[in-house]
Amino acid sequence: MARVLPLIALALLALLPFAIGEYFVNLASQVIIAVVFASSLNLLAGYGGLTSLGHAAFLGISAYTSAWLATKLGLGHAITAPAALLVTTLMGMLFGWISLRATGLGFLMLTLALSQIVWGLAYRLVNVTNGDNGISGLTRPHPFGWNLDLSNNYYWFSLLVGALCIWLMKRLVESAFGASLRGTRDQPRRMEALGYHVWAIRWTTFVISSFFAGVAGLLYVWFNKYIHPSVTAVPVSAEALLSVIAGGAGTVYGPALGAVIVVILKNYASAFIERWNMMLGLVFLFIVIFMPAGLVAGLTSAWRRVRGGRA
Repeated sequence: MARVLPLIALALLALLPFAIGEYFVNLASQVIIAVVFASSLNLLAGYGGLTSLGHAAFLGISAYTSAWLATKLGLGHAITAPAALLVTTLMGMLFGWISLRATGLGFLMLTLALSQIVWGLAYRLVNVTNGDNGISGLTRPHPFGWNLDLSNNYYWFSLLVGALCIWLMKRLVESAFGASLRGTRDQPRRMEALGYHVWAIRWTTFVISSFFAGVAGLLYVWFNKYIHPSVTAVPVSAEALLSVIAGGAGTVYGPALGAVIVVILKNYASAFIERWNMMLGLVFLFIVIFMPAGLVAGLTSAWRRVRGGRA
């Protein structure tokens, strides 16, 4: 049953555009992008115990690389997409090598500092990023003749890519490598004593996490057809981290649920409430108090209590 439910949910999500309007289809596409991004951060923060406040740097690097190659060199998406993922992964290797010189608060501050460097360069390198004006006039790919300029088509495309990313990350965390990663989170000294290279496991996870953040960056820049330095700012990383914590760090589907809440409050509730950040804070406070392990763990526990009471 546990294997069937995700397939049923995916099928229902695929039918969603037939039941809602174009605005909500576009909103759903934004949710999927946020889900991929938050899930990539969950590999670090949830399974690795490495809280990062600089994850938006990889989203921005991927988006800017794709946009720059397309606008400055006139290259097609078949080249810009792999190149963007390659550059993002290489930067993940470098940033991971630097950040993992510390753990805990030190790691968090190093990732924050590195992301601020990327954010500053995005504003200062006007010849590359066009500064505060951003890069516009971008296009969406047309894989196999599939017109992604249509909202429904782009939603199905992002749903397919998002589902593939979630599946790959699920396979990763359920593998022997995932078990060793959780071991480095819970008992790093014992893992070292058992012969595991804790730093190498964490660095590999950092690189993989940056790759999936790069995928989210491509989906982001294709959806908006525009990229601005603000996408690399700290609030973007904070929203992803909030999604991970609210949904349930160290769970496969927790960050997805948290991302849904954050994106809906950001894009929908803000149209009715000026101080939507306050509402987001209240929701987060409620989750922390009543469901400290996150929404997935809290709802699962509540469902088991209900079933136990009926029995």
